[in-house]
Amino acid sequence: MPLPALEDIPTPIDGVTRIETSPREKATPIIMDMMRSVYPHDQVFGEYCTVNAYVECPPDELYDYMADTRSLEEWTYSLRGFTPTEEPGLWLAYDRLGSETEIYTRTIANAQARTVDYHCAWDQGKHLWMVYLMRVVDAQVVLDKPGSVVLWTNCHHPFYDHNPYPETAPPQRPVWVGDFWEMFGAGHLLELKNLKAIAEYRHRNGLPVTPDWMA
Repeated sequence: MPLPALEDIPTPIDGVTRIETSPREKATPIIMDMMRSVYPHDQVFGEYCTVNAYVECPPDELYDYMADTRSLEEWTYSLRGFTPTEEPGLWLAYDRLGSETEIYTRTIANAQARTVDYHCAWDQGKHLWMVYLMRVVDAQVVLDKPGSVVLWTNCHHPFYDHNPYPETAPPQRPVWVGDFWEMFGAGHLLELKNLKAIAEYRHRNGLPVTPDWMA
């Protein structure tokens, strides 16, 4: 017996393609028209920026490492000097991309789903609008081999296009974080390769993936 899917909507909705209204012969040309041999950079990394990688490291160990905000000191390209602030869970560091710009970070993690979300902002810690969404997936489930798959997505928040808190910025700073958005795809992939190399080295050599200094 079929389920009453969409029975509350009396007329077809534009943009919804289902086999009931678009059989395969009709849907295939639609799908083919959506495919490209070459995709514009803005189409891939415009509104959303996503990079992924396989990491030869147990997923729970990798998650535990990433869930500690201080791991960013090791695997990011330019975030350095993490210290706790007076507000619990909020860390202050410096993003050397912005000439020693202060960056504030709060990590929101869920061990059951292995999600690690880094909520960040340059210059001030009241509105953490830069959100780095990451998930560690058990590679045995999705790739049929041991290890982890890391999924990482950023959304193009409007504040990347203009600094919402210019009064908090250091004087004479020549750049804003959004100036680098077009490089986020490549830059995040570089950092994800760092994460992969560090975690795999420690796991391969019998070292704790989360180092002693973070304990």
